[in-house]
Amino acid sequence: MTQMSLRAVTVASMTELEVLPVGRSLVVIVNDRTAHGDQDTSGPLVTELLSEAGIVVDGVVAVEGDLTEIQNAVNTAVIGGVDLVVTVGGTGVTPRDVTPEATQPLLDRELLGIAEAIRSSGLAAGVTEAGLSRGVAGISGSTLVVNIAGTRAAVRDGMATVTPMAIQIIEQLSSLEI
Repeated sequence: MTQMSLRAVTVASMTELEVLPVGRSLVVIVNDRTAHGDQDTSGPLVTELLSEAGIVVDGVVAVEGDLTEIQNAVNTAVIGGVDLVVTVGGTGVTPRDVTPEATQPLLDRELLGIAEAIRSSGLAAGVTEAGLSRGVAGISGSTLVVNIAGTRAAVRDGMATVTPMAIQIIEQLSSLEI
């Protein structure tokens, strides 16, 4: 066995290299328009970035900015046994931005450092809106749950920040020794 830079376990065979998945995830898009059928661009981007890191995406679910809908989507994923839930959107300051309020009660342990790292990374890149994100992160059962802002730039930056930590947390929670 060898390691890739993103810690995805690899197995060498005679003719090919197979990447074994690090874990399973669900992406929850929190956006009223997307929930009503408008095209989503964030979900495919998160899916691509997670897949590149060796994390299987079981699905992308779009929900309205509603506490109950967000909680139902996250709880369903946790009960379904995914290792990671990434919520995208609903982290700002408008009345419909309730993703942090929906997520926080579901967490057994909050991981303040992840949310702060996401904000810090955005601010360091000169994106002042990153300071307005109220996203949270933590553990629910044995699932890592992370809130990321909904813009494509926030998704790219947030996933670049979160992915290495998510892989480490998934490994720790699943007791994998790589």
